[in-house]
Amino acid sequence: MENQKANKLVDKILKDLDKSGINKETLIDDIKELRAYALEEKVPLVVKILRYTYEHLEANSTFLIPILDDEPLDEEEAPAVNELDTPVESLKYLIALTKNLNNKGNIADLREYKELFAKY
Repeated sequence: MENQKANKLVDKILKDLDKSGINKETLIDDIKELRAYALEEKVPLVVKILRYTYEHLEANSTFLIPILDDEPLDEEEAPAVNELDTPVESLKYLIALTKNLNNKGNIADLREYKELFAKY
């Protein structure tokens, strides 16, 4: 995002996730605040993703959406277990994507997360 306060909030969320994991109350408040910045900047994809994220956290008390795979899997291939695929790491990746919206890869990954939320 363009707003420096939004980027500082992203950094705070990532640091808090590293420090204390998924602390639902603080995390949801921070994500709602970040969503307000996305509303100001008129970035509908990020607004929707952040809403899905805090609603998911409210309903599940954790983040159950897996981290995105870099490589598509063949249909016959079993999904590889990624040791980084924890609720905290997946959530950190999703939040970090919102920091640089000029990166087309970040936008593509946010769209993939949107689809995963819809399937969940």
